[in-house]
Amino acid sequence: MLRLVVVMTLAGSVQVASTALAQGPIIDRPIPFDAERRELTLDYIHRHYDPARSSVRITPRMIVVHWTDTPSVDSTLRLFMPDELPVSRPDIARGGRLNVAAHYLVDRDGTILRLMSDTVMARHTIGLNLIAIGIENVGGGASGPLTDRQLAADRWLVLDLLARHPTITYLIGHCEYGRFRHSALWEERDSTYITPKTDPGAEFMARLRQSLGRPDLASGPPAG
Repeated sequence: MLRLVVVMTLAGSVQVASTALAQGPIIDRPIPFDAERRELTLDYIHRHYDPARSSVRITPRMIVVHWTDTPSVDSTLRLFMPDELPVSRPDIARGGRLNVAAHYLVDRDGTILRLMSDTVMARHTIGLNLIAIGIENVGGGASGPLTDRQLAADRWLVLDLLARHPTITYLIGHCEYGRFRHSALWEERDSTYITPKTDPGAEFMARLRQSLGRPDLASGPPAG
Protein backbone atom coordinates (compact mmCIF):
# COMPACT_ATOMS: atom_id res chain seq x y z
CA MET A 1 0.00 0.00 0.00
CA LEU A 2 1.12 3.60 -0.47
CA ARG A 3 0.81 6.64 1.76
CA LEU A 4 0.71 9.76 -0.40
CA VAL A 5 2.41 12.89 0.88
CA VAL A 6 1.90 16.36 -0.60
CA VAL A 7 5.09 18.27 -1.40
CA MET A 8 4.95 21.97 -2.26
CA THR A 9 7.60 23.03 -4.77
CA LEU A 10 9.34 26.41 -4.72
CA ALA A 11 7.10 27.44 -7.60
CA GLY A 12 4.02 26.67 -5.52
CA SER A 13 2.90 23.67 -7.52
CA VAL A 14 1.76 20.47 -5.86
CA GLN A 15 3.65 17.21 -6.21
CA VAL A 16 2.76 13.92 -4.56
CA ALA A 17 5.39 11.54 -3.25
CA SER A 18 4.69 8.04 -1.97
CA THR A 19 6.06 6.06 0.95
CA ALA A 20 5.35 2.44 1.79
CA LEU A 21 2.81 1.53 4.47
CA ALA A 22 2.14 -1.88 5.94
CA GLN A 23 -1.65 -1.80 5.78
CA GLY A 24 -4.10 -1.13 2.99
CA PRO A 25 -5.09 2.41 1.97
CA ILE A 26 -8.81 1.95 2.66
CA ILE A 27 -10.10 0.69 6.00
CA ASP A 28 -13.67 -0.62 6.10
CA ARG A 29 -15.60 1.05 8.93
CA PRO A 30 -19.22 0.57 7.83
CA ILE A 31 -22.00 2.59 9.34
CA PRO A 32 -25.21 0.62 9.98
CA PHE A 33 -27.36 0.07 6.91
CA ASP A 34 -30.19 -2.04 8.29
CA ALA A 35 -33.79 -2.38 7.11
CA GLU A 36 -34.78 0.89 8.76
CA ARG A 37 -32.02 2.88 7.08
CA ARG A 38 -32.89 1.30 3.76
CA GLU A 39 -36.53 2.34 4.18
CA LEU A 40 -35.51 5.86 5.17
CA THR A 41 -33.25 6.02 2.11
CA LEU A 42 -36.08 4.90 -0.15
CA ASP A 43 -38.39 7.45 1.46
CA TYR A 44 -35.81 10.17 0.73
CA ILE A 45 -35.50 9.00 -2.88
CA HIS A 46 -39.29 8.99 -3.30
CA ARG A 47 -39.63 12.45 -1.79
CA HIS A 48 -36.77 14.12 -3.61
CA TYR A 49 -36.06 12.17 -6.80
CA ASP A 50 -38.29 9.37 -8.07
CA PRO A 51 -41.57 8.34 -6.38
CA ALA A 52 -41.60 5.03 -8.28
CA ARG A 53 -38.05 3.90 -7.54
CA SER A 54 -37.61 0.63 -5.62
CA SER A 55 -33.81 0.50 -5.32
CA VAL A 56 -31.30 2.41 -3.18
CA ARG A 57 -28.47 1.68 -5.62
CA ILE A 58 -26.76 4.39 -7.65
CA THR A 59 -24.48 4.62 -10.68
CA PRO A 60 -21.72 7.07 -9.67
CA ARG A 61 -21.12 9.92 -12.10
CA MET A 62 -19.66 12.46 -9.68
CA ILE A 63 -17.41 12.79 -6.64
CA VAL A 64 -18.28 15.45 -4.06
CA VAL A 65 -15.61 16.50 -1.54
CA HIS A 66 -16.71 17.79 1.88
CA TRP A 67 -15.36 18.74 5.27
CA THR A 68 -17.06 17.61 8.47
CA ASP A 69 -16.52 20.67 10.71
CA THR A 70 -15.91 18.13 13.49
CA PRO A 71 -12.59 17.50 15.28
CA SER A 72 -12.20 13.72 15.01
CA VAL A 73 -13.26 10.49 13.33
CA ASP A 74 -15.13 9.41 16.45
CA SER A 75 -17.15 12.61 16.71
CA THR A 76 -18.02 12.36 13.00
CA LEU A 77 -19.09 8.72 13.25
CA ARG A 78 -21.30 9.55 16.22
CA LEU A 79 -23.15 11.93 13.90
CA PHE A 80 -23.39 9.48 10.98
CA MET A 81 -24.26 6.27 12.84
CA PRO A 82 -27.95 6.90 13.71
CA ASP A 83 -30.47 6.06 11.00
CA GLU A 84 -32.43 9.26 11.61
CA LEU A 85 -31.30 12.87 11.23
CA PRO A 86 -30.45 14.38 14.64
CA VAL A 87 -32.28 17.39 16.03
CA SER A 88 -29.04 19.34 15.66
CA ARG A 89 -29.68 19.62 11.90
CA PRO A 90 -32.75 21.90 11.65
CA ASP A 91 -31.28 23.38 8.44
CA ILE A 92 -32.19 20.25 6.46
CA ALA A 93 -34.84 18.65 8.69
CA ARG A 94 -37.63 19.41 6.25
CA GLY A 95 -35.85 17.21 3.71
CA GLY A 96 -36.76 14.03 5.57
CA ARG A 97 -35.80 11.74 8.44
CA LEU A 98 -32.83 10.01 6.76
CA ASN A 99 -29.55 10.89 8.44
CA VAL A 100 -26.65 12.40 6.54
CA ALA A 101 -23.65 10.22 5.68
CA ALA A 102 -20.89 9.81 3.13
CA HIS A 103 -19.20 6.92 1.41
CA TYR A 104 -15.69 7.76 2.65
CA LEU A 105 -14.19 9.59 5.62
CA VAL A 106 -10.61 10.88 5.55
CA ASP A 107 -8.91 11.44 8.89
CA ARG A 108 -6.48 14.27 9.65
CA ASP A 109 -3.50 11.94 9.12
CA GLY A 110 -4.76 10.79 5.71
CA THR A 111 -6.30 7.50 6.84
CA ILE A 112 -9.20 6.60 4.53
CA LEU A 113 -12.29 4.92 5.99
CA ARG A 114 -14.99 3.38 3.79
CA LEU A 115 -18.36 3.89 5.47
CA MET A 116 -20.72 2.69 2.74
CA SER A 117 -20.75 0.90 -0.58
CA ASP A 118 -19.98 3.20 -3.52
CA THR A 119 -23.21 2.13 -5.20
CA VAL A 120 -25.65 2.80 -2.34
CA MET A 121 -27.15 6.27 -1.98
CA ALA A 122 -25.96 8.45 0.90
CA ARG A 123 -27.54 11.76 1.88
CA HIS A 124 -24.70 14.25 1.48
CA THR A 125 -25.42 16.66 -1.41
CA ILE A 126 -28.87 18.07 -2.16
CA GLY A 127 -30.03 17.41 -5.71
CA LEU A 128 -27.13 15.11 -6.63
CA ASN A 129 -27.27 12.16 -4.22
CA LEU A 130 -28.40 9.69 -6.89
CA ILE A 131 -25.20 10.18 -8.90
CA ALA A 132 -22.58 11.23 -6.33
CA ILE A 133 -20.00 9.53 -4.13
CA GLY A 134 -19.30 11.63 -1.04
CA ILE A 135 -15.83 12.06 0.51
CA GLU A 136 -15.82 13.71 3.94
CA ASN A 137 -12.62 15.14 5.44
CA VAL A 138 -12.38 15.43 9.23
CA GLY A 139 -12.03 19.07 10.26
CA GLY A 140 -12.55 22.29 8.38
CA GLY A 141 -14.55 25.28 9.53
CA ALA A 142 -14.25 25.88 13.27
CA SER A 143 -12.35 22.58 13.62
CA GLY A 144 -9.31 23.85 11.75
CA PRO A 145 -8.07 23.75 8.14
CA LEU A 146 -7.77 20.47 6.27
CA THR A 147 -4.28 18.97 6.19
CA ASP A 148 -1.79 18.19 3.45
CA ARG A 149 -2.14 14.50 4.32
CA GLN A 150 -5.87 14.76 3.67
CA LEU A 151 -5.19 16.42 0.34
CA ALA A 152 -2.86 13.58 -0.62
CA ALA A 153 -5.37 10.95 0.54
CA ASP A 154 -8.19 12.63 -1.37
CA ARG A 155 -6.06 12.63 -4.50
CA TRP A 156 -5.31 8.92 -4.12
CA LEU A 157 -8.96 8.12 -3.41
CA VAL A 158 -10.28 10.13 -6.36
CA LEU A 159 -7.91 8.32 -8.72
CA ASP A 160 -8.88 4.98 -7.21
CA LEU A 161 -12.60 5.75 -7.65
CA LEU A 162 -12.03 6.84 -11.25
CA ALA A 163 -10.30 3.55 -11.97
CA ARG A 164 -13.13 1.54 -10.41
CA HIS A 165 -16.02 3.63 -11.77
CA PRO A 166 -15.41 4.82 -15.35
CA THR A 167 -18.87 6.43 -15.29
CA ILE A 168 -17.49 9.25 -13.07
CA THR A 169 -16.80 12.41 -15.06
CA TYR A 170 -17.36 15.15 -12.45
CA LEU A 171 -15.38 16.26 -9.40
CA ILE A 172 -16.73 19.08 -7.24
CA GLY A 173 -16.52 20.53 -3.77
CA HIS A 174 -19.72 20.75 -1.76
CA CYS A 175 -19.41 24.53 -2.09
CA GLU A 176 -19.83 24.11 -5.87
CA TYR A 177 -22.94 21.94 -5.98
CA GLY A 178 -25.30 24.84 -6.67
CA ARG A 179 -23.81 25.14 -10.17
CA PHE A 180 -25.84 22.09 -11.15
CA ARG A 181 -29.19 23.39 -9.91
CA HIS A 182 -30.68 24.06 -13.35
CA SER A 183 -28.93 21.25 -15.19
CA ALA A 184 -30.17 17.83 -16.28
CA LEU A 185 -28.04 16.26 -13.53
CA TRP A 186 -30.03 18.00 -10.79
CA GLU A 187 -32.86 15.66 -9.78
CA GLU A 188 -34.30 17.48 -6.75
CA ARG A 189 -38.09 17.69 -7.01
CA ASP A 190 -38.40 20.55 -4.47
CA SER A 191 -37.12 23.68 -6.19
CA THR A 192 -36.82 25.51 -2.85
CA TYR A 193 -34.72 22.86 -1.12
CA ILE A 194 -31.14 24.15 -1.21
CA THR A 195 -28.73 25.34 1.49
CA PRO A 196 -25.53 27.43 1.25
CA LYS A 197 -22.28 25.46 1.61
CA THR A 198 -18.65 26.54 1.90
CA ASP A 199 -16.85 23.20 2.31
CA PRO A 200 -14.18 22.16 1.61
CA GLY A 201 -13.23 25.62 0.36
CA ALA A 202 -12.12 26.96 -3.01
CA GLU A 203 -8.41 26.80 -2.09
CA PHE A 204 -8.55 23.12 -1.11
CA MET A 205 -10.40 22.22 -4.32
CA ALA A 206 -7.90 24.19 -6.42
CA ARG A 207 -5.00 22.34 -4.81
CA LEU A 208 -6.72 18.99 -5.24
CA ARG A 209 -7.40 19.63 -8.92
CA GLN A 210 -3.82 20.79 -9.48
CA SER A 211 -2.45 17.66 -7.80
CA LEU A 212 -4.71 15.40 -9.88
CA GLY A 213 -3.80 16.89 -13.24
CA ARG A 214 -7.11 15.71 -14.68
CA PRO A 215 -8.66 18.57 -16.68
CA ASP A 216 -11.17 16.08 -18.08
CA LEU A 217 -12.96 16.00 -14.70
CA ALA A 218 -15.70 18.60 -15.01
CA SER A 219 -16.51 20.97 -12.14
CA GLY A 220 -19.79 22.20 -13.59
CA PRO A 221 -22.61 21.06 -15.86
CA PRO A 222 -22.30 20.99 -19.64
CA ALA A 223 -22.89 24.37 -21.27
CA GLY A 224 -26.42 24.84 -22.50
